[in-house]
Amino acid sequence: MKKILSIIAILLSSLVADFKEIMISEDFLNRDIKIINIRTQSEWQETGIIEGAYTLTFFNEQGRFDEQSFIRSLESIVTKDEEFALVCRTGSRTKFAGNLLSQKYGYKVISLNGGMSELIKEDYETIEY
Repeated sequence: MKKILSIIAILLSSLVADFKEIMISEDFLNRDIKIINIRTQSEWQETGIIEGAYTLTFFNEQGRFDEQSFIRSLESIVTKDEEFALVCRTGSRTKFAGNLLSQKYGYKVISLNGGMSELIKEDYETIEY
């Protein structure tokens, strides 16, 4: 029984192996990695975006998401073997979306904790959307 539980634990850990959480920083943004801003258009317009980031809304203004539509759009930006980062306002949405993309679809996702709020608090200069 212990062997079976150990095997299950190893298998479960491999399911989430492609999901990481990292505190957002300007140093991270200087890495050669695609960043996908999953906030809403009104948020992009309000605060601006990270230079070079892709804008692809995950949750709409009402808090709903269209998983299949998001995946279709995501496929035009990244491949499953390519690591990429998600950013939202604080990191809550990226945590949810990142886990889903990693576990259900096999993507290599980094959730940027602190999100745009943290960057702006640290005087990061966004660009206009």
